[in-house]
Amino acid sequence: MSPIITVAGEQVKRMNLNVPIELHNAFKAATAARGQNMTDELLKFIQNYVAKHPPKQPKGRLQ
Repeated sequence: MSPIITVAGEQVKRMNLNVPIELHNAFKAATAARGQNMTDELLKFIQNYVAKHPPKQPKGRLQ
């Protein structure tokens, strides 16, 4: 098993995503044209999504 890679001291979890080939190629070209990479852009999207739609805390649990 490969070791967990860390980003800025955080453990990370790998996600696999099925994407149509044409969409993948277009996204890769679009991010490359901006000098970005696909992972960084997807992480920004996920962070923005979670900020707008925070997970709800289960009822009856205290933090």
